[in-house]
Amino acid sequence: MKTSDFNFDLPAELLAEHPSEHRDEARLMVLNRKTETIEHKLFKDVVDYFDEKDLFIFNNTKVFPARLYGNKEKTGAKIEVFLLRELDKETRVWDVLVDPARKIRIGNKLFFTEDESLVAEVIDNTTSRGRTLRFLFDGSYDEFRTKLKELGETPLPKYIKRAVEPEDAERYQTIYAKIEGAVAAPTAGLHFSKHLMKKLEIKGIDFAEVTLHVGLGTFNPIEVEDLSKHKMESEEIIIDEKNADIINKAVDAHRRVCAVGTTTMRALETSVSSNRKISAFNGWTNKFIYPPHDFGVANSMITNFHTPKSTLLMMIAAFAGKDFIMHAYEEAVKEKYKFYSYGDAMLIL
Repeated sequence: MKTSDFNFDLPAELLAEHPSEHRDEARLMVLNRKTETIEHKLFKDVVDYFDEKDLFIFNNTKVFPARLYGNKEKTGAKIEVFLLRELDKETRVWDVLVDPARKIRIGNKLFFTEDESLVAEVIDNTTSRGRTLRFLFDGSYDEFRTKLKELGETPLPKYIKRAVEPEDAERYQTIYAKIEGAVAAPTAGLHFSKHLMKKLEIKGIDFAEVTLHVGLGTFNPIEVEDLSKHKMESEEIIIDEKNADIINKAVDAHRRVCAVGTTTMRALETSVSSNRKISAFNGWTNKFIYPPHDFGVANSMITNFHTPKSTLLMMIAAFAGKDFIMHAYEEAVKEKYKFYSYGDAMLIL
């Protein structure tokens, strides 16, 4: 498989700048893999495709406000700092991306508050835009994290050109988000409202949760033509015994098991054994799923519409069949479905 096999024309106006007015009223394209048929619905209709004891698996990661703005010492230049991951809690060392990067060198200091209560020193270069920062803050760890939250803003993807709005803090977060650690939302889950969750519950549908802290690596462009040469960045996964057990019981009973989002699917495929059992897991994954791939757990999935040549499009092509997915995407463009993080959804059965 080649990267260029997953290219298609995506008009700029189909990239969603805002979410749908109500979470569960985004559009939903339903793909049936057996019959290769396509239906056009609203997201809240998802309940009609599942029965009692079927299972939805959600990624309960929580997005933290990862984008900060600081000023460089001496020049005062405004620098965007995007927090990627905490490397050391004690010394407050973080991996970050900086923009513009050319101005930021080892030894530089960045000031985030006028009273200089939060300062960071650049201690290493990691990639062209990547830096390692040590934060200097006179207070407890909890106070430090509170200060980061106060100063940070919702990390909307770069393709959204508008300024962050107050509603983004709520809408760029799933309603079941629990464990903080993601720098991007698991976006298929954004379509679930409290009302829809209640309807699924009343129908007798079971829920399980996994945690995959979404990193920016998910969105990194593939710069090689041969997919086997692409390296995914690592993301952290946590699956506990209780949820592994719920998932295994549904698989053993031949229920419909639905992975909500590509991040949930990556977590499942990382932790599944050769006998199709999920084990409790606490670690990191850099698993890259592209065709052909034999999926071990979920037999249905919900996902948003992804950009051309993205690793996310490759994963769903592996799940639904490349030709069928590319045909569905042609249809989505024709029918003016909205793409990407705040866009519409697809259910693959």
